[in-house]
Formats: sequence, C-alpha cells, structure tokens
Amino acid sequence: MSEIAIKVDHLTRVEGHGNIILNARDGIVEKVQWQVTEAPRMFESFVRGRHYHQVSHVMSRICGICSIGHALCSLKATEAAMGVTISDETELLRKVALHAENMQSHILHVGYLVAPDLFRKGSVFPLIETHPDAVLKIVSLHRLANQMSDLICGRTTHPITLMVGGFTKIPSEKELSTLRDRLVSVLPVCDEVNQLLMDNLHLLPDFTRETEYIGLTSDTEYALYDGVIGSTDTGTHAVADYESIANEYMVPYSTAKFAKHARESYMVGALARFNLNAANLTSGAKAWAQKFGLSPINCNPFMNNAVQLVEYYHSVEDSIRLLDAILDTDLKNETATYTVKAGRGVGAIEVPRGILFHDYTYDDQGFCTKANCIIPSNQNHKNINLDLEAFVPTLLDLEEKEIELNLEMLVRAYDPCISCSTHYLTVEFT
Repeated sequence: MSEIAIKVDHLTRVEGHGNIILNARDGIVEKVQWQVTEAPRMFESFVRGRHYHQVSHVMSRICGICSIGHALCSLKATEAAMGVTISDETELLRKVALHAENMQSHILHVGYLVAPDLFRKGSVFPLIETHPDAVLKIVSLHRLANQMSDLICGRTTHPITLMVGGFTKIPSEKELSTLRDRLVSVLPVCDEVNQLLMDNLHLLPDFTRETEYIGLTSDTEYALYDGVIGSTDTGTHAVADYESIANEYMVPYSTAKFAKHARESYMVGALARFNLNAANLTSGAKAWAQKFGLSPINCNPFMNNAVQLVEYYHSVEDSIRLLDAILDTDLKNETATYTVKAGRGVGAIEVPRGILFHDYTYDDQGFCTKANCIIPSNQNHKNINLDLEAFVPTLLDLEEKEIELNLEMLVRAYDPCISCSTHYLTVEFT
C-alpha cells in the first residue's frame, strides 16, 4: 500500500499565509486543498464614516505591493460617485503610475520568488552566487520600477500624491524626460532577463486546464487602468455589474472568500489579461509573447509567469509612449473641480494579480456610508483548488518531495496576495 501525505504549512515565497494539503493512497487522490489561513482584515469597515479624501489613503494600506492600484481604484470609485471628470494629463500620469506598480510586482515575483524553483533552490540567495549577472539585472529592473513609483506617487509604496481629481504634486518636465530616457535604455536588460526565462521555459510543467478568464478589456489598449469587464466565456459586461460577475462565497477551510461566474471557478491576473487583450500589446511585448509560444487562449497557469515578463516589457514600452504624450503638452497639474455630493460609485482596475473592484456609497457631506472590495486573489482561490485537483494525478509517480515542489510551484504561479484577500471571521458567542 503506497500512501502520500503532504502538508505545506505557510507556503513560502508568497505574500501571506496559506497551506497545501494532499492525501493520496494507492494512486487515488483522497484530498487536495489550498487553504488560506491568514488572519482576517476588515478594510471596508475602516473607511465607513471617513471623509472621501481619506478613503484612498486608507485603502492603499490593504497591500504593500499593490498599494498604487488600490489607491487608483479607490479614487476611480469616489470620482464615479461624485461625478468627477479628471484631465487627460491626470489620466496619463495615473497610467504611468500603474505601469510602475505592474513592473515592480512582476519582476519581484518572477525574479525573486519563481526563479529559485526553476533552479531547484530554496530562495533567491543561492542564485546570487550561481547566477550573479542575472540577479543584478533583475535588481536593476526592480529598482527602476521603485524609482518610477517614487517619482509619480511620492514614494515607493502607499502613494501620497494621488488625490481625488488629480495630483497634489506632479514631476517636472526634466524628471519625466529623464525617466523616459531610462526606460528606453532598460529595454536591452529586459531582453536579457526574458531570455533567461526563455532558456529555462522547459522547466515549467506542461499542464493545462480549461477555465474561464476574466479581466478588464478594451478595443483600443491593453486594459489596465480602464475598460469593461471581459470574460472568455460570456463576453463583455459593464463595470457597474461587477457583483453579478464576481459571485463571492465562503468555504469552511478558508478565511478568504472564493468567487465564481459562468463556471465553478475563473482565473484573473496576467494570463487572463493576455487572453483578453493580447492584440493590444506593444510590438516588443508581442514579439516576446511569440518567443514564449504564447497565444490566446492559453490555459497553462504556469505560463502566467511568462506573461508577467511580457507585461513588464509592455509596461516599459507603453510608459515611453505615455511620457511622450505628456511631454508634448504643457505640464499644468490640472486638478478637476467638483461638488461634494451623495452617490455611489464603482471603480475597476487591473492590479498585478488581476481585476480589482472598489465600491463606495457617500452621503451628501462626503462621508462613506458603505464600502465593498473584491480582491484578485479572492477570485483565484477556487481556480487554484481545481488546478491542484487536476494536476495531482499527473504527479503521483514522482518522489514525494518533487510532488510537493510541483504543488508549491502551481500556487506560486498565481502570485497570490493572500492577506489582501481575507475578509472572513467566525465569531462564537459563549
């Protein structure tokens, strides 16, 4: 009788706390489960009763990785509630800020958290000795993204210059021009880092499972800042209808909500965005997608990591385009004028891990009376579980340690941000 019993407590190289459980006997899988055990966080309750100008700053604290995205999504919801129309300059600068965050997160994940799996190392530190040149290139790409965030948002995490209707401060023309030149100069480094993954792409498991992919989509651009909700199963939907798309529910073994739409689960994130928006990638990003063998619809969750590098390249090239557009105009720091009023607004934005929703209701004094957020990793948890169920039977002939590594790699491929996704607390009265 052969028995496999794997329990990974607090999976490493992910944000937050989650466990992987596998029990199998005589080639039969008895249980496989992705469990979120992170302590619940109640950010929606934190903003109830707060004035509208405080809300985005509070909500940016949901995450130390996607803080710019949370702030921007929060601002979009507040602006929708109050009928605020931002200037073209503000929108262009916000898109550059979002690119900066996408670049930060993607290179951190692929370079520091995924790469060790490909080289069968426990962390990035052994790679400093074995692949010093590659690590230095990854660090340089990460540093550029951090500095880009500093310039546009006032600091690397938890932005301070973003506000309803505009910015408290914008960079100078010289600073933006210098950033543009740095982005141009870094493209060869991006090529070298992408080639490193290309050379080791065969080490990613060849696993596919058909599922639904959901994210923002647009006819005119690779949708990150704006668009409508797109589904590979059901087409397009208005952002205001987000609750009918992300149908959240609870399971007893997780402190995070799960979600479903047309099927039992769906996937959000870089791979979902690619499957919905590949035609709108920049030319260089398209070329790398082709080299990686990517074409929509791709159903291998491990290729989410390859798409993250494709998106990094896209963010660099598109940021150059956006900065050219900004520099072609007179920088005015145009802040929208508006009247505080009661209303409800929904914001949607693509953060590195997928589509994010913020929904606020304000009274006529501008105080928040109701809030709801749906986090990308929430939307992925069920899909991770179903991927594990389909993946495990293909691994049972391997050594137990190798099975464990493959399961960890699958969860890490989703780049989960676990603590952001926890919203559930059981209260027992005695």
